[in-house]
Amino acid sequence: MAINQPRVKQRPPLKGSFPLDHEGECKEEIKKFMKCLEQHDSNHGECRHASKAYLQCRMDKNLMTKEEWWKLGYRDNVVDNKQNGC
Repeated sequence: MAINQPRVKQRPPLKGSFPLDHEGECKEEIKKFMKCLEQHDSNHGECRHASKAYLQCRMDKNLMTKEEWWKLGYRDNVVDNKQNGC
C-alpha cells in the first residue's frame, strides 16, 4: 500500500456473519437449487421453491439468522413448482 493512499474503512455485513456450510448440511438443497437454475436457463423465478428450501435448511441448521419470509422476498404461501424435476 502506498504511503499517501487513504485507508478504506471496512464495514461488517448488514446481517452479521454468514457461515459457510463446511459440513455439507444443506448440500442436497443447494444441489436441487443449482439443478433447477440449470434446467430453467438461470431463471430464478422458476426455482423460488428450491431457493426457499435451501434458505429454510440454512435457518434450521443455524447457518443463517432466522428471518420472516417476506423480509427475504418470499410470501408465506409460495407454491412449489414441481415441473421438470425441480
